[in-house]
Amino acid sequence: MQNIQSYHSAFLEHLEAFVQPKEPETLYEPIHYILQLGGKRLRPILTLMTAEIFGCDYKKALNAALSVEVFHNFSLVHDDIMDDAPLRRGQDTVHEKWDVNTGILSGDAMLIMAYQLFENYDSKAFQDLAKLFSKTALEVCEGQQYDVDFETRDDVTIPEYLKMIEYKTAVLVGAAMKMGAIVANASKECQNSIYDFGRHLGIAFQLQDDYLDAFGDPETFGKQVGGDIIENKKTYLYLKALEFSNEDDKLQLEYLYGISPSDPSDKIDTVKQLFVSSGSAEATKKEIETYTIKAFSVLDAIKISEENKAALKAFGNDLMKRNV
Repeated sequence: MQNIQSYHSAFLEHLEAFVQPKEPETLYEPIHYILQLGGKRLRPILTLMTAEIFGCDYKKALNAALSVEVFHNFSLVHDDIMDDAPLRRGQDTVHEKWDVNTGILSGDAMLIMAYQLFENYDSKAFQDLAKLFSKTALEVCEGQQYDVDFETRDDVTIPEYLKMIEYKTAVLVGAAMKMGAIVANASKECQNSIYDFGRHLGIAFQLQDDYLDAFGDPETFGKQVGGDIIENKKTYLYLKALEFSNEDDKLQLEYLYGISPSDPSDKIDTVKQLFVSSGSAEATKKEIETYTIKAFSVLDAIKISEENKAALKAFGNDLMKRNV
């Protein structure tokens, strides 16, 4: 099995060949721009790793991995429009650098291009990949709509929030891994199990992202710490703090999530103190651990070598120890 850097390098080389200039430039340049902005490339790396774990040359999975990454970035382009976000990975978002219409059209083209990449596989693999992709893409849209709906609701529950991050984030991690298993022609049982591993890991990853948004190191996090607090996002931290707080603290927290001060530093500090004092911060760390353990427990039933199981566990552990 390769190391993570090998997968990363091979994927970037494949991506470079994919983003060659095309006409009309005004459609394709924004696509090339967003795809070359960087990022962790977590999902395509998982596709390549999974293919090799199930006994396939990982290079055969490069087009499936690229499809996952193109779709992921398509969703970011449209999410940024919906959020009116000015920056993505420290650079101008597509709709800011060009305009909203360009962002919508280039995003649409990326979705189609993601499907086209499956045409590089035989009919059986194509059918299985496309079917999984359609299911996953629709769930991601559902997750995004839940997220939008939660902005105007004051009665969001923990199970609803977990379902939202499962659909918005985790199902694509699971699908990325299952695609690698499909390309490797693994059994249906193995495909479904590795999907569950990725899905649980994806939920843990998003919960960790929520935690780092509040408590990450500003030097390494890569975006503004406290961004979710500024935007009054009802994250797991917030919902648990409401659940655990006494009446006075609960009222204070609800008040703070109803204002948008020009200087949010005091608001961020106070909310973070409430997250800690209520026990919400600790509960969130425990939930991250719970979903990581769920992911690892799935591995026990998968028919792969102990060495490969250890590699997946090491990858999961590294993911949960990140500070970016």
